[in-house]
Amino acid sequence: MTHTATRRLTLAALTAAAVAGSTLLSGCDSPPDTIKIGVAQPLSGNLAALGQDLHNGVKMAVDELNKEGFQIKGKTVRIEIVAMDDRSDPKAGVDVARQLVDAGVVAVIGNLNSGVSIPAAPVYAEKHVAQLAISTNPKFTELGLDTTFRLVANDNLQARAIGSFAANQLEAARFAVVDDGTTYGKGLAAGASAELKKASKEVVVSYSSDDKTTAFDELAAKIKAGNVQVIVSTQGDFQILALIEALKKIDYNQQVSILGGDTIKTTDMLKGSDTVKGLYATSPILDAKEFVNGKSFLTRYQETFKREPAYGGHYTYDAMYILAGAMKRANSVKPAKITETLRSFDGYAPITGSMKWDAVGEQRYGVVGVYAVRKGVWDLQLRSDRW
Repeated sequence: MTHTATRRLTLAALTAAAVAGSTLLSGCDSPPDTIKIGVAQPLSGNLAALGQDLHNGVKMAVDELNKEGFQIKGKTVRIEIVAMDDRSDPKAGVDVARQLVDAGVVAVIGNLNSGVSIPAAPVYAEKHVAQLAISTNPKFTELGLDTTFRLVANDNLQARAIGSFAANQLEAARFAVVDDGTTYGKGLAAGASAELKKASKEVVVSYSSDDKTTAFDELAAKIKAGNVQVIVSTQGDFQILALIEALKKIDYNQQVSILGGDTIKTTDMLKGSDTVKGLYATSPILDAKEFVNGKSFLTRYQETFKREPAYGGHYTYDAMYILAGAMKRANSVKPAKITETLRSFDGYAPITGSMKWDAVGEQRYGVVGVYAVRKGVWDLQLRSDRW
């Protein structure tokens, strides 16, 4: 055989190998029959109602996508939810993250608590699994991981909202700032204190509890002794209700207004609406009814779950649709490709309009609203993306 003939055969073999390799790689990225989406939320304990609401939002979206026949590369792919209870506990959150990764999830919608999202994030990042969290502490995206995506505005903006609203809308000079000892609570409380002081408001009581206690007689006494006019608290709704009861025992509940974070803007918190001078909440979680498509979402939610939404299920509903859009755009269900696509994706969010992230995973379209309880419902007072 001549040298030229040998060379031709070699080139032909290399070409065939390249084609075969390309086909093999293409085959490796062919969609499976079923893909798994992780949901990591508190499904038990004091924040179970909020976590279940976030799970419900994902479930609604998945049911709709499966009914429509979700397709990747022309193949119908069934979406399966793998839901796990992180119990609002950092250690449990890390364990759940490992279990979800081992289960083969392609993305995760979680967590509610910043103190859980932050330690869990490196576990997801190691396997390139996108983590879409409603957590608001800035440290979540400051980890420098490609896989962290926040669904709402962070607490830097929320702290400014607290300071601005307190300074300009509430006729008060003496404040108490109370937190629940969590990463979320302490971070937001520190930011709120700084904003209040910048606005020349006096913080006469600073108090930190844990995230489970409901014994607040000592705190109530300090509030009364300090002649506090407004309590700024980052505790949960059940704790604020317990604090109100402690204030009632010393006849000081009607002398104070309460300005909380997003964990008190719940249906349960409405039980305390007539027991204090005023009840307000700042939140990056805007009500579904504030969006054009919110009414239809609320109707479907109530028909499906036989209850009112408790928190932000419409955001996790949108997050699932964003993930579906990213998979279609990537033509892949590989976690790394989904994450890469999300980084530059301006996806359609059926309720909130759109979701897009900056270079570190902060939500570009995040805003913070301030709500007041009026006639038994949370009523929007102001909202802004600047404050």
